[in-house]
Amino acid sequence: MNIPYTGEFAALATAACWTMTSLAFESAGKRVGSLQVNLIRLFMAFFFLASLNYFFNGSFLPSGFPVSSWSWLLLSGIAGFLIGDLLLFQAFVVIGARISMLIMTLVPVMTAILSFAILGESLGGTAIIGMAVTISAIIYVVSGRKKGDDQPVSSYGIALATGGAFGQALGLVLSKLGMAEFSPVAATQIRVIAGIIGFSILFTMLKRWHLIKKSLSDISAVKRIATGAFFGPFLGVTLSLAAVQYTKAGIAATLMAISPVLIIFPSKVLFKEKIKPRDVAGAAITVIGVAIMFL
Repeated sequence: MNIPYTGEFAALATAACWTMTSLAFESAGKRVGSLQVNLIRLFMAFFFLASLNYFFNGSFLPSGFPVSSWSWLLLSGIAGFLIGDLLLFQAFVVIGARISMLIMTLVPVMTAILSFAILGESLGGTAIIGMAVTISAIIYVVSGRKKGDDQPVSSYGIALATGGAFGQALGLVLSKLGMAEFSPVAATQIRVIAGIIGFSILFTMLKRWHLIKKSLSDISAVKRIATGAFFGPFLGVTLSLAAVQYTKAGIAATLMAISPVLIIFPSKVLFKEKIKPRDVAGAAITVIGVAIMFL
C-alpha cells in the first residue's frame, strides 16, 4: 500500500541527509582535499549499499535489472556523481560555497525542464507556485552578501557551478528513466559503480593514487568521510531515487534543494556562524513553499 506523499517525504529526508553530509565532507575536504574525499566516499558507500542490498535481496550486487536499466543508471551516475560533483567541488574552490549553492538552486528548474523533455512529466499550477516560493526563499537566504564581498564573481566559477547543477539534474532524470519499479538501493549502487569507475580513471590520468593512501592515514578525516558517505551517496542518494520514483522529478528536486536552509542552524552550532534575520525569514518562507507543494 502506497503511503500518501511518499516521494515528497523521501525528498525532505534527502535534504536532511544532504545537510549532514555537506558538514562532514566540508570538514574532511579541508583536511585531505575534496578530490580524495569524492573517491573514498564512493567506495565506502558501495560497501554500505552492498550490505543493505544483501539484507533485502540476498545479493551483494544489483540483480534483476535489464541491460537498458543498467545503461541509464550508469549514465546517471556519470552525470551526477562524476561530472556534477566534480564541477561543483571545483566551483567551491573558485567562487566559494555560498555563491555555488545559490547557483545550485537552478537544479529544480533544470530537473523540471529535463523531466518534461525526457519523461513527459508536467507540473500543476500549485506545484509550480510551491517551487517558485521555495526556490525564491533559498535564493534569498544564500545570496546575502557579507561586507567585503563586492569583488566580481568569476565567470569560470559560475560556469562550473552551472555545469554542476546540470549534472545533478540530468542524473536525477536519467535515474528515474532507468530505475522504473526496481529497488532504489540497488539502483543507487549501480550509480555509485559508475562514479567509482569514472573517478578511478581520473585518478589514474592525474597520477594521484598516492594521495588516497595518505588520506586514509588521517583517522579523523576517514571518520568524517564515513559519516558523509553514510548520509550522502548511501542514504541520501537512495532516498533521492525513492523520491523521484514516487513523485515528479521537479517536485522532488525542489524539496531536496532546501538543504542550504536546513544547514543554517547546524552551522551556527558547529562552526559558530552568525545567524542573520534574513536566514530565519528565508527558512520560514521555505517551509511555506514546501507546504504549498503538499496541497
